[in-house]
Formats: sequence, structure tokens, C-alpha cells
Amino acid sequence: MGNDNREAAFSYIDLSAKTCHPPSGILTSQPYSILPLKLAIISDVCYFCRSDVMKTTINSAFLKKYHPALLRWYDENQRRLPWRDTDDAYSIWISEVMLQQTQVRTAIPYYNRFMHKFPTVHALANAHQQTILLMWEGLGYYSRARNLHRAANIIVQDYKGILPQTWKQIRNLPGIGDYIAAAILSIAFSRPHAVLDGNVKRVIARLFCVDIPVNRPSAKKKFSAVAAEMLYHKDPGKYNQAVMELGALVCTPKSPDCARCPVKNLCDAYSSSSVMDYPKKIKPKSTPSHHLVAGVVMNKNKILITQRPEPGLLGGLWEFPGGQIQNKENNQKACLRTIEGSTGLQIEILDYLTSIKHAYTHFKIKVDVFLCRANSSAVRLNGPNDHRWINIDDIDKYPLHKAVHKFLPRVHEAMEGFRF
Repeated sequence: MGNDNREAAFSYIDLSAKTCHPPSGILTSQPYSILPLKLAIISDVCYFCRSDVMKTTINSAFLKKYHPALLRWYDENQRRLPWRDTDDAYSIWISEVMLQQTQVRTAIPYYNRFMHKFPTVHALANAHQQTILLMWEGLGYYSRARNLHRAANIIVQDYKGILPQTWKQIRNLPGIGDYIAAAILSIAFSRPHAVLDGNVKRVIARLFCVDIPVNRPSAKKKFSAVAAEMLYHKDPGKYNQAVMELGALVCTPKSPDCARCPVKNLCDAYSSSSVMDYPKKIKPKSTPSHHLVAGVVMNKNKILITQRPEPGLLGGLWEFPGGQIQNKENNQKACLRTIEGSTGLQIEILDYLTSIKHAYTHFKIKVDVFLCRANSSAVRLNGPNDHRWINIDDIDKYPLHKAVHKFLPRVHEAMEGFRF
């Protein structure tokens, strides 16, 4: 295991017994040797009957050292966060949804404003979706907000406004996957479900020098099995928060603070001086880039905004009309073509305003922005869900995606010269 001073974390399995299924489910080319059960995630195929197996057996002596060390550290070092001051399932649900793909320091002010605006699941269910999207503006991944609204309505209609407490029921709510379901059930209701996020995977990978790439699709099932075995059943909610906090504050991706780690003496990566070698990852493919145009279209004293369709990327949010530049097409021709194609308007370009760049999870965009004029306000939509002719001063009433916000100050400046 890489540390002679600690008891082995895992038991030993004699594969010569030929009992289906051996506790490890190990697939090996040396079937009659005595193998250390490093992790059952070594394989998910039984050597003897070839069936799918996913079991782990972690030595209880290891857990008896690991649990108290981690929980004591958490008691002394946990961050004071607004959602930790309550065991209210609704509050925990909102915080966990926000924390997906969002850093804690970014989520805190959004959480406080959101809970002030929608303090109960009934308040959220009764709200207009555009109001919710406006409160979510800037957090990104807007399907999270739409799914919160959908789930709130289901909770009110089917569960009398109380979040369900069974895995099947809560897992079936829109936007609630395995991680959020485990977090809510363990933290709010003390149900024995282990969370698995990036922090937990990293801690597990380093504790046991796991060679399986964490971003491989099959890794989730295997890491989940280990996380479940490591769960502290007497207080699953506290344990889940503790192991995530360890990954967030100490066992970090780039600069782990091993000196402060409460379980470093149980960590294979630390004892073998290989912490930065874990977790293993498959090198991602290069991120594609797209070149877009957007037109700030004026007619009389109004400007045109369009609403993105649902479902889909940024569904329900508002933007200026435009689209993607085709091969060998210049940006002005693309602006004329995409705006006429999506709105039916023939426009003239008055001025080039700016260009911005923005990155999403799986691609990047560059947007060239033009100031335009339309001689008609008769819009015929082809693609967008809705449209509005608005005063520039009213644009803050509409939820816009972050790329629009990047060039919005330049739009305000340009419009100052076109006051009617």
C-alpha cells in the first residue's frame, strides 16, 4: 500500500476458493494468487462467472482511524456558510443546485438573494420563470433554474410542499441527479447516502492511489462504490460535508496542503510522495471555437431583443439577434443574413461596436457586435421563442446570458448618441 507504518486499508482475498462472487469481483490473470484488495474498482467483472460485480471491502481498522480524524478536523475548520446554519431541506436543495458548476464564494450572494426572494418551495413554485431566471442571471447553467421551478411545482402538487425523503422520489424530480439527491437526503434527513463530486473523487484517488481516470465515463460507478463504503453511517450528512470540505480546502487540485491534512498518515499518495500524480485524468479534447455576430437593432426609439427557445442552451434567456458566421463569410454579411433569417427584418448596419470572447463548458465563442437600424418593427420569428421592442433603459428587467453582459456597456454608450 505504500505505507509500512499503517494497517492495510483493505482485506485480502484468496481467489482459489472459487466462490461466486468473491468479495472483490477481481479480474486477474493470476487466479490462484493471494491478491491485496486495493480497491474493488480494479474490475467490475467476476473472475469466475464473468458477471457484473461492484463491491468494496475496506478494513474496519482503517475506517476507525479515518472517520474520527476527518470529523474532528471538520469541526475545527469548516467554513461558516449560510446553508450550514439550517437542516431545512429546501434551503439545502437550493444551495446544492447553485454549487454545481459554481464556486462557493460566487454562490453565497446569489443564495442569500434567492432565499430572500423565494423563502419557501411554495414561493418558488408560484413565481414566474422569467423572475427566477433574472435572479439566476450571471450564475450560468440556466437549466438549473428552470428545473428548480419545475421541481418546486411538483413538490407542491404531489408532496404538499415537502421535499420527499426517499431516493426514488427525490431522484425523479427535475434537475436532481445522484449527487444532489445524496446531499439532500444525508444532510437534511440523515439518510445513509454518500455524495460523489470532484472533491470526493480527488480525496479517494489520493488516499488509495487509484489509477482509474476520474473523467472516464465508467469511473463514476466505481468511485461511488468506494465512497459508499467509506460513509460514516452514524452521521452521514456531517461526513459528506467533511470529505467535500477536505477536498475544497486541503486536498485541492493544484496546491494540496498535505501538512494540514488530518488523514495524511492514511494516504497512499502522501506516503509515496505522489500526491500530484492523482487523480488520473484522460487528456480532454481541444475546445472548439465559434465565431458569431449580434446586432443591436433599432427602430424608432426601441431596440430589439429575442428570447432563446426552450429546451436548449440558455433557454428562456434574452439576447440580441444574430447567429454564426459561415465559412468565408465576412461578419457584416453574416449579421445581415442571420438577423433577417431569425426575425424577418431587413436591416442596415450603422456601426461596428465591439467584439467579445466567452467560454462555455464545451466550447468558446467570439461575438462581433454591430449597431443596426430596421425600417420596420414587423418581426417574423424563425428560431427564437419570443421578441420584444424595448427601451434600452428597461433591458435590466430581462434575464440576459453572460456573453450579452460583456458587451452591454458598449451598447449603452452607443445608444447615448441615438436618443430620440
